[in-house]
Amino acid sequence: MNALNNTIDSLFLRLNFLAPWGMRLSLGIAFVIHGSSKFPLPPQILIEHFNFSPKLASLVALSEVFAGLAIILGGFLRNHAGSLLTRLGALLIVIIMFNAFNIAHRGWFITAQLFTSEQIFLFVIGIYFLIKGNRQ
Repeated sequence: MNALNNTIDSLFLRLNFLAPWGMRLSLGIAFVIHGSSKFPLPPQILIEHFNFSPKLASLVALSEVFAGLAIILGGFLRNHAGSLLTRLGALLIVIIMFNAFNIAHRGWFITAQLFTSEQIFLFVIGIYFLIKGNRQ
């Protein structure tokens, strides 16, 4: 049994670099899609539904796209700039998600609805990259 465990550990140790990429790509693509779905600018849905100004609504959409791209592109830069870009994207994601909870989903805090939605995972993965940057 120990030999089998060692074999499995050895296999997955070689694949260790893929784990953060799965989260990075999922998070980045989700934000690029969410943000680009609000184009053309200014996004009328944010103006009408949340009473945002056209400038704020446009800033939200552009921030979502930029944050997603920063998370993805930051992973390709294996230096301090890449880690900084990753953390900047993650900070934007955390801020966006915090405000989404506060504005759009006020009743969700510590409820089953929160933990069965994608939003909590976007928030938590954003926190992960904010803390870790590009370190594995």
